[in-house]
Amino acid sequence: MTDPHDPHDLHSALGKRLGGAARGWLDGALTEANAGLPGWELRFAEAGRHCGEAAADDARVLLLHTAAADGPTTTRLYRQGTAAERRAVLQALPYLTGLTPTDGLPLVEDALRTNDTRLVAAAVGPYAAAHLDPHAWRHAILKCLFTGVPVDVVAGLCTRAGGDAELARMLADYASERTAAGREVPADLHRVLALTEES
Repeated sequence: MTDPHDPHDLHSALGKRLGGAARGWLDGALTEANAGLPGWELRFAEAGRHCGEAAADDARVLLLHTAAADGPTTTRLYRQGTAAERRAVLQALPYLTGLTPTDGLPLVEDALRTNDTRLVAAAVGPYAAAHLDPHAWRHAILKCLFTGVPVDVVAGLCTRAGGDAELARMLADYASERTAAGREVPADLHRVLALTEES
């Protein structure tokens, strides 16, 4: 699955979407981030006001990538941020070269403990596919099913689910619990269960 938040494609795409004033603000913010000036973190928080909420995620991903944000910076922006800012941090994780392989795991795990479907969806992107251990990844799939997040957003789903007998068992148990409680079994569960039968 391609990721729409790849920073290599975002700058030109954003330039076409944003008006002149917003483009100017973004270029200035990116210049600050590239130079490592401390003001770029403030620009990260301001992105919604200057670029509009629809483009704010992409602007924030670009800022994080351009600044080559490290683990402490990324963690601070996530912990202190609004839900929208946290979502952008999660989306940026696969592209932040200043991170160690495990720096983002506590952030992904935190997002998966929430019931905010936007955060859950952002948490199961390419970073989670590459770095979550099997146990945590299986529970991330169940979290998607429980909260109604479409499994289409789960990066690497086919690869990681294929031949996973333990995931199949967990899905079957979850389906049985739903049925026993008189609740509908999500259609996505059957899709993922079918994937576990492939290798």
